[in-house]
Amino acid sequence: MKDSKGRIIDYMRISITDRCNLRCRYCMPHGIRREPKQEILSMEEIQALATAAAALGIRRVKVTGGEPLVRRDCCRLVAMLKSVPGIEAVTITTNGVLLEKYLEPLMEAGIDGINVSLDTLDRETYRRITGQDKINEVLKALRAAAALPVPVKINAVSVDFGKMGEPSGGPGERPGWQALVELARDLAVDVRFIEMMPIGFGRQFETMNHKRLLEDIRAAYPGLERDETVHGFGPAKYYKIPGFMGSIGFISAIHGKFCGECNRVRITSKGYLKSCLCYEDGVDLRAVLRDGTEGAYEQAGTEERRCHGRLAGGPDCEEVQRRLKEAIRQAVWQKPAAHCFERPQDITESENMSKIGG
Repeated sequence: MKDSKGRIIDYMRISITDRCNLRCRYCMPHGIRREPKQEILSMEEIQALATAAAALGIRRVKVTGGEPLVRRDCCRLVAMLKSVPGIEAVTITTNGVLLEKYLEPLMEAGIDGINVSLDTLDRETYRRITGQDKINEVLKALRAAAALPVPVKINAVSVDFGKMGEPSGGPGERPGWQALVELARDLAVDVRFIEMMPIGFGRQFETMNHKRLLEDIRAAYPGLERDETVHGFGPAKYYKIPGFMGSIGFISAIHGKFCGECNRVRITSKGYLKSCLCYEDGVDLRAVLRDGTEGAYEQAGTEERRCHGRLAGGPDCEEVQRRLKEAIRQAVWQKPAAHCFERPQDITESENMSKIGG
């Protein structure tokens, strides 16, 4: 599937919940309003969207949130997505708090990769950022995941903690980024630094310039060199440090704009397809799925709503898929040429990342 700029769109990020068990200050601080459960897509609806998207050329799916593992049957959804014809890989992004509990079910479901969001190894800084003292649980799960036969990556948002009033490494101490880099020395994990994007609460925080961060890392590790091996499906640029098991990656949306190579779209937990984080434009796929049939859903004593047969082999299934594919195709065709994060006044997206999906 191509957009109007000739880019091949084969990667979809699907948020399955806007809920989370952490309260990160730049994403979902205390007091944020959560969507009613009936507004969130059911597992069957998500599978129906993935089926239509795969028929158009989507080959890789990332399951996100909120925190996807707080949603019951997240692992079942992974298996459902893996069963969709055309989908080649299903991966997940998690904050890691519940990861150890779900590692075995995720592997049984066929997960193809695990990303763990972790911005700092300093316990107090972690608590101040997330609102929870859970770093020990995350590190334990990370070590267990690194021993599994699937790629594991750490996603660290590049916030200047010093400008947040947090410790950032005093005289004689390692800077916060170096402690994260060191995780790749003895663990088979890639450590990726992600520039903070000015969306929602993220507008209140200043990102670290990755050009400067790369210079600092090179100064600390003079043997640093480009790693040209393929690490995944996204825009990260990787580097290798001699003797390290993992690589160091940079996702630099602000200081290393990669829009010309963008291959992704996003589905929010409410079923809204977004082709670019920067703009509010998109299409409401939930409306296509439900199409006035809200009464076909019932509370079944579980978190999930039973799905009407029109999504899975019922008499209207073919028509629903046709309409979904047409809506997705049109939204992808209209994908903007580039974001405008360098011009905050032109950003039209007003939702927070927890509503959009990480």
